[in-house]
Amino acid sequence: MTGIVSYAAYLPLYRLNRAEIGRAWGTGGKGEKAIASHDEDSLTMAVAAAQQCLRGIDVGTVDGVYFASTTAPYNEKQSAATIAAVLNMGADVCTVDFGGSLRSSTNALRAAVDAVKSGSLKKVLVLAADSRLGLPNGASEMAFGDGAGAVLVGSDDVVASIESMYTMADEIIDVFRSDKDRYVRAWEARFVRDDGHGRVIPQAVKSALSKCGLSTADLAKIVMYAPDQRQLQAVTRSMKLDPAIVQDTFYNEFGDTGAAQVFISLAAALEQSNEGDRILVASYGNGADVLTLAARPGIASCKPARTLDYYLNTKLTISTYEKYLRWRQLLELEPPATAPMEQPSPVALWRDNKSGLDLHGVKCRNCGTPQYPAQRICMECGSKDEFDDYSFSDKLAVLATFSHDSLGISADPPTTVAAVDFEGGGRITCDMTDRDPSEIRIGMPVEMVFRVLRYIGGFYTYWWKARPKRD
Repeated sequence: MTGIVSYAAYLPLYRLNRAEIGRAWGTGGKGEKAIASHDEDSLTMAVAAAQQCLRGIDVGTVDGVYFASTTAPYNEKQSAATIAAVLNMGADVCTVDFGGSLRSSTNALRAAVDAVKSGSLKKVLVLAADSRLGLPNGASEMAFGDGAGAVLVGSDDVVASIESMYTMADEIIDVFRSDKDRYVRAWEARFVRDDGHGRVIPQAVKSALSKCGLSTADLAKIVMYAPDQRQLQAVTRSMKLDPAIVQDTFYNEFGDTGAAQVFISLAAALEQSNEGDRILVASYGNGADVLTLAARPGIASCKPARTLDYYLNTKLTISTYEKYLRWRQLLELEPPATAPMEQPSPVALWRDNKSGLDLHGVKCRNCGTPQYPAQRICMECGSKDEFDDYSFSDKLAVLATFSHDSLGISADPPTTVAAVDFEGGGRITCDMTDRDPSEIRIGMPVEMVFRVLRYIGGFYTYWWKARPKRD
């Protein structure tokens, strides 16, 4: 039996009210959209989803990482390899990137299922994340939200078996972004709605159900990609579906999360599922992928530690639309009157992969003192070369001390520099993120998160930051 072993969703902390976008342009807006922080991108959000999905699971048993996104940080450099390094998966893991379509997430999921069924891989972590940009003062800017989802595919301890898979291709230029564009574009709204999504999704679902001998009456929940709430309701009516079994996409709460949407919606459906429930998942993008799943024993106890309700209720509101423009670098601002940041060295970053990307230090075998970065002489007992690898990324910590730097280069000034003391020992100095500077207090609980440190010289430097822990 092949299927989902574990799953998780991730939403960034910040929200932007659509009414605030409308204020800037003299229009209106309802609901809010999830906004990745200035130091988040699709890769870091995928890491956050992966951490939740793999909690309690030995990463050594995972031999594949598939990453799907239309907004990967590089056009030529694999993101899945970076994610595998961050998760400390070793060099033997199979890494693959999927892109070019909003259904790249289910393309990756289907490929993972095929790999596990064939025996070429045992467990594949499938990640989907997007942070799309719409032109300012446009419908897409109102609609798009940021987020990520993760599913672990395997053949043991399956909590939702994948019963059938169907796919169809469809050539249409409805929603698109060329290699020369920064912003997603769309053709006339009625054409996109009626001749694109509104035509393909019903056709694909009907064909998929016919192929596997099911009807909508056999389904406990239907998860469908939709660009907004109105289109989801329109397709529901056209297919004569009971609205009660159609999974909400949470458009009003966090927006259209692109390739990640079906994974996030699926996570919401799985959280509410009981053994025996059958779920249909339909993605869209130059065609459709349709999968049917059946909830197995253990589904009720497999909920991630941070459910979708956690992310819906744990949020901070960006006060102004202008701050959002600054975070997305859509405005040219006068730079600080300080020396520019130095160009990092790819060679130095490569040497520091283990300590930098997966935040590994060492723990002394003699006195048990954790230390970062890794070194040869124990700072506590003085023993030499008597260490074991030790991960700090999953350890809780408290803020030992901090300072606010209002003069440095930052998209979200002031820069908060912190000294962090970990439970069990060890101290790291790093930046803080996802914080209100006025609420920072010595002794407050913090957790480590993987973020973008800087973009200089055409490449990204990633590292870990501390943020206030929110339960």
